[in-house]
Amino acid sequence: MALETSLMPEETYDFSEDHMSIRNSFGMDQNDGGEYTMSMAYLLAWQGPVLESQDPYGDRMSPENLAPTKHVQEIQILPSKDYEAIKEAIYYTGGVQSSLYTSLKNEKSRSVYFNEENGAYCYIGTEKPNHDVVIVGWDDNYPKENFNIDLEGDGAFICVNSWGPEFSDGGYFYVSYYDTNIGIHNILYTGVEAPDNYGHIYQSDLCGWVGQLGYNKESAYFANVYQAAGRENLEAVGFYATGQDTRYQVYVSQNVGDPADLSDRTLVAEGSFENAGFYTVRLEEPVELAAGSRFAVIVKITTPGGLRPIAIEYNSEEKTAKVDISDGEGYISLRGTAWERAEEQYGCNLCLKAYTSDRE
Repeated sequence: MALETSLMPEETYDFSEDHMSIRNSFGMDQNDGGEYTMSMAYLLAWQGPVLESQDPYGDRMSPENLAPTKHVQEIQILPSKDYEAIKEAIYYTGGVQSSLYTSLKNEKSRSVYFNEENGAYCYIGTEKPNHDVVIVGWDDNYPKENFNIDLEGDGAFICVNSWGPEFSDGGYFYVSYYDTNIGIHNILYTGVEAPDNYGHIYQSDLCGWVGQLGYNKESAYFANVYQAAGRENLEAVGFYATGQDTRYQVYVSQNVGDPADLSDRTLVAEGSFENAGFYTVRLEEPVELAAGSRFAVIVKITTPGGLRPIAIEYNSEEKTAKVDISDGEGYISLRGTAWERAEEQYGCNLCLKAYTSDRE
């Protein structure tokens, strides 16, 4: 839904929740819930989105080999509990996906935290989020008396759920500003492109950002080595900024035989990101790749205040049972000189994608 609102009013889509909850890379049942990094991983891997008409909700089945309707290339993560940033994002860009803890399971559920008459929800406690909603508006004067819990003050976000129009008021409900979890994890879809923007995606992180790696320093280098499937142009690379005000330099190495070749690299892009999130960086000039050649995309990343600035994917019993460590060739380095193999030394894949187009 957050993705749908980011495309409005110019484009109107109804994307399939069924496909996202079934055709992803996580080892979880459809009713196990989820959270924002899982939806990010699904979309950024180009596993979706697909149209609701192609995969209707509620039948617990999902057709194979459906092509994505859009390619998501950038998702920003807004600062925790920064309500002004959330409001600004809604006003200028679209709905903000955020997380709740809820004991509600579907549109027919009941909960002590949900006032059905007023469509007002508030949970205060230590439970972790287990469900995502989309914040589409706000009311600073929404009465605190409308909730089932005694609250310090008024105010609520207007949210929409994924359970259809039978839930609350046509799917919309209020969440108090004082809810423990609302506004902590906030994602905003800021880069949604046509599905023919690039011809190929090279990646090994189908479960996305699960953890972080580094050398207890703000800066580190990381690299993924790929083999070109044909005569292609490398046009862009994609990676996560794990904190605010992240700076980066992107390099490319060609004809990579062993890690020592990563030192022979060419700077192709540099810049910074205000917010955490996933970003696609277009190269200043496309890099020609020969068919079958081994090339590396390399990033020097600096995240102020961070000790492990590199986003990684690894096996976590909680949600990533399907992670395949054998599908990548990644390296990390403190200074960009001596390199360690990520899969062998740390049991992880690096979140670093490459985007190419075929060359005539």
